[in-house]
Amino acid sequence: MKQSIQLRIGQQLTMTPQLQQAIRLLQLSTLELHIEIQNALDSNPMLEQGELEEEAQDAREIGEPDVTREPVTMDAEVPLTTERAETIPDELPVDSNWDDIFDTGATSYSSPGTDDRRDIYESITVSRGDLHDHLYWQLDMTNLSETDRIIATTLIDAIDEDGYLTQDLAEIHRNLSGEIEIEPDEIEAVLHRIQQFDPVGAGARNLGECLSLQLAQFDPGMPWLREAGILIREHLNLLANHDYTTLARRMRLAKDDLQHIIHLIQSLNPRPGSAFSTMEPEYIVPDVYVTRNEGKWQVELNTESIPKLRINAFYANMVKRANNSKDNTYLKNNLQEARWFLKSLQSRHETLFKVANSIVARQRAFFDYGEEAMKPMVLRSIAEEVDMHESTISRVTTRKYMHTPRGIYEFKYFFSSHVSTEAGGECSATAIRAIIKKLVAAENPAKPLSDSQMASLLAEQGIQVARRTIAKYRESLSIAPSNERKRLT
Repeated sequence: MKQSIQLRIGQQLTMTPQLQQAIRLLQLSTLELHIEIQNALDSNPMLEQGELEEEAQDAREIGEPDVTREPVTMDAEVPLTTERAETIPDELPVDSNWDDIFDTGATSYSSPGTDDRRDIYESITVSRGDLHDHLYWQLDMTNLSETDRIIATTLIDAIDEDGYLTQDLAEIHRNLSGEIEIEPDEIEAVLHRIQQFDPVGAGARNLGECLSLQLAQFDPGMPWLREAGILIREHLNLLANHDYTTLARRMRLAKDDLQHIIHLIQSLNPRPGSAFSTMEPEYIVPDVYVTRNEGKWQVELNTESIPKLRINAFYANMVKRANNSKDNTYLKNNLQEARWFLKSLQSRHETLFKVANSIVARQRAFFDYGEEAMKPMVLRSIAEEVDMHESTISRVTTRKYMHTPRGIYEFKYFFSSHVSTEAGGECSATAIRAIIKKLVAAENPAKPLSDSQMASLLAEQGIQVARRTIAKYRESLSIAPSNERKRLT
């Protein structure tokens, strides 16, 4: 076989480092992008964050008002008036603090990078212990013997985050028998002591015991208290199944009387430990804002949520083209990486704006009338409009959020499948879910709508949906079946 050299012309897609970086930044959420930007600032000396003073100077040069942070304390350029001078003593008392005499502006000062208009209490995070810490704190203030304290510690360790005892007392007795000599009734007595701690109901072994412990805290003369205790002890399953007819017959109560008892039981907390959850709230930072201006919906990028970056002019001027020294090569490489990073950020902003603009244009009816006017839409329709691949649209719409007058929605929310109508049109699955929510909200609580009945009502509107599809949409909305939604009126 003879070897030869041939020249061919072709096109192929190459994943260059720049393209890989752009794709990676595109799929990051706002929080992850903040971390990525901070890592770039820490590792690349050519990148720097824009300073507020220089931004204000740029604004003044182009004639815009200076909207940067203004001092909240005394301005050095303002002359000290006689009235203000008289309020300042020559010396402070020895046993006083500066904050006792002057207002330091702690309630209105904002550090650079924060919004002055934001309430200071929004950024205060209170550190609180979990349920076990709260129970241990009460145990330390309780006068118990050393043996009872060991038992109480073991019992508290066996309480879950909802406040229920997860181990059987016999099992706890077997585990403690190898350490101390105790009787089962001692464990029972210590458990009753813990069940008197706050929150009331913690340490219960089941739902009935938890509710009974809470009922025991009420005034014995409270109306319907005795009947509520009987219902919890003997007929709790009937109440859970919403079998009010059988429940009223077995308790020999009228419908109105049974309603009072149920209201009393519903005022109790079936999960007493839930108030001590240690989960921190997670706040969503929208990527774009959608507002209505002169009858038109407009999209605006949330540029305030992302730090402003630029090339450090001082280090950039130190780069010499013809110099191949180690230091100069280091500076040139970092300068090129910084330019790639800024270009990738710009590409991310442009792509995000294009996709958001296309979504708003296609779902204008949703912004005007609500969920019931949502139109079916798939990734391909947006990809064809903005001339991008579906995978790119998928990355843009994942964990990106849109702030609208109707609330904050993830971009993915606006994409849904469709159901054909009798008129030959299409109805979005999101619109069907909204109709189901509306039907359930307007139904008679004594005779809630079944899935078949809701399917019939949708058919009357020209939307053909199977009963099992209604059940699937209802479950996705966390709406209980009709037998569990039944209420006494």
